[in-house]
Amino acid sequence: MMKLAVIYDSKTGNTKQAADWIIEGMRKVADCEAKAFSIQSVDEEFVKESKGIVIGSPSYAAAMTPALHAWLLESGRALGFGGKLGGAFATEQFTHGGGDIVVQDILVNELVSGMLCYSGGGACGLPVIHLGPVGVNNNIEKHNGMELYRDYFIIYGQRFAEKTTELFG
Repeated sequence: MMKLAVIYDSKTGNTKQAADWIIEGMRKVADCEAKAFSIQSVDEEFVKESKGIVIGSPSYAAAMTPALHAWLLESGRALGFGGKLGGAFATEQFTHGGGDIVVQDILVNELVSGMLCYSGGGACGLPVIHLGPVGVNNNIEKHNGMELYRDYFIIYGQRFAEKTTELFG
């Protein structure tokens, strides 16, 4: 059974929701066991055994949260991130709230930890999710909402699980 982990920091519940949708997509792939953990409750043994890890954060001044950044610096090496497939996702308050920068920031941290970083890019067809999905909540922009981005997170999770299985299965 291929283990996959999604690790996130969430302030309002939107990033947790996105993590749950990614897990939903991962579970569509045969022989994948996927679990999501907040940075406050990581199952370290499960993560150490995981071949793929997706990390998510809300946009905090166009960066990952300070708590997630500190967690990555403290835990990446101890949890054996090196050589695993890494992915990233973000949520944001505004349409142009820096979620894409958050995804890039997480991917850079994963690379520094020795991870291989996933991007389906255009190779998977539509919808194109270059670096990782970003969802905009409706806390401020009432015309927006996380539910509008649900399918992107599910599709990303499924594609990530397929690639992890291809590489490590």
